[in-house]
Amino acid sequence: MTRYIETLYEHWKTSYLIKKELLRKRTKFQSMRILQTASCGRMLVLDGITQACELDEYVYHEMLAHLPMLAHGNCKRVLIIGGGDGGILREVLRHPVERVVMVELDEEVVLACKKYLPTLSAGAFDDPRAELIFDDGAKYVRKTPEKFDAVIVDSPDPIGPAKVLFATRFYKDVLRVLAPRGVAVRQAGVPSLQGEELTYTVQRMKSVFPYTGVYLAPVPTYVGGFFSFVMGARTAGAFRVSGKRLEERFKKAGLKTRYYNAEIHRACFALPNFVKELVK
Repeated sequence: MTRYIETLYEHWKTSYLIKKELLRKRTKFQSMRILQTASCGRMLVLDGITQACELDEYVYHEMLAHLPMLAHGNCKRVLIIGGGDGGILREVLRHPVERVVMVELDEEVVLACKKYLPTLSAGAFDDPRAELIFDDGAKYVRKTPEKFDAVIVDSPDPIGPAKVLFATRFYKDVLRVLAPRGVAVRQAGVPSLQGEELTYTVQRMKSVFPYTGVYLAPVPTYVGGFFSFVMGARTAGAFRVSGKRLEERFKKAGLKTRYYNAEIHRACFALPNFVKELVK
């Protein structure tokens, strides 16, 4: 067996024992590897950075999909930016949505994940409610005339082609395509190691969205402790849903989740003091 060493941070390296390398190639946009690890199942790596693995992907995907959708309460049209592994699409389609548009830059990531990581999408790409577009997500929200109840941004860190998805201009375009009660959400890194990323994400989203909020979830593969998400909305309603109402919505949706529940939904917005300092 060999080892894959992730070096997202200069001062911190993470080592994984690899049983087999299933794929290694250079796409038009990035380097891609899919690895069979000894402890985390199959793993997707883009530009040397771990994106998802079978061990804990459900935490990330459930929290990025179910939380904004149940906060809204009646999502019928959803836009996903990124998410080439199919995990977010899988979770969104568990709701009674009418249409889901997924805009992914790199077609080869989708094809590779369908072949080597089929558990992540679980057939979601074949759902007739889903439309898959291979294009730049920033360009799509700039031009589309459609309106969406939820916009979910599942992008890598602001490195390379993903940088544009962290710009103020992008958030303005996302707000434009949101329906009146619409919500938008994105990942914002690990606060203890990527505090600057969280800070400027919150600053930029606050300058655009009338209401914003930060929430946390533990994703073991994303080393450094809690992982952060930022949600923005046109109205305050998405941030003021009672526990009883969330329980009702969760039960009505008939969701079977491994991490998300109504209690976690409300509790995850409680922030440690060091995170409050980063986002105040």
